[in-house]
Amino acid sequence: MADQQSWLMKSEPGEFSIEDLARVRVEPWSGVRNYMARFHMRAMQVGDEVLFHHSSVEPPGVAGLARVVRTNVVDEKQFDPASPYHDPRATREAPIWDCVDVEYVATFPHFVSMDRLRAEPACAGMLVLKRGMRLSVQPVTPLEYAAVVALGNTPPAVPPPAPPRPRKPKVVKAPKAVKAAKQPKANAAKAAKAAKAAKAAKQPSRPSRKTASPPRRAVSSASPAPRRGR
Repeated sequence: MADQQSWLMKSEPGEFSIEDLARVRVEPWSGVRNYMARFHMRAMQVGDEVLFHHSSVEPPGVAGLARVVRTNVVDEKQFDPASPYHDPRATREAPIWDCVDVEYVATFPHFVSMDRLRAEPACAGMLVLKRGMRLSVQPVTPLEYAAVVALGNTPPAVPPPAPPRPRKPKVVKAPKAVKAAKQPKANAAKAAKAAKAAKAAKQPSRPSRKTASPPRRAVSSASPAPRRGR
């Protein structure tokens, strides 16, 4: 018998989650339609350890643990025309897809998100962290498995609080005296104009240089009276 192996198996929680496995206890890992994932399941043995990974969710990550309890299980969904995993090429005599039965082991008290996996040096080589890796069944090393289990039982580190932002200084309006100092020329011109207007208002008004002409004596148009002789 070969040594026990460890695996990471992905499932969308909207379809089948770690809570669903905890409820039913044992479930066939059906619906896999990738030949490499099928190859990995055919390499599994009873007792192999499984990291139950929630995919297509935000955030994705490992939610708990399962265990392989039966191998070489025929995937019944391939024969069901109503199933999205139906394969019309498959027959009972010659099935195409097989899987394994997995048993619920535990739900992590602390979800191991992808960010936590990336931050753990022991997990740096995990296939699930490789760019473009969408394989739903992946092998993991004993060291990687142990590191993920440790993360699932450890609270995530709380990031330090962000440093306080410096407050912008308040803009204080300058008093009138300061404003006047900033505009000496304009204020001096205004003051000179005001002084001139005040001085003009205090001086009495001068009489006109033109005086009225004396009235002319009226000249009679009548002939002078004749002189009388002595």
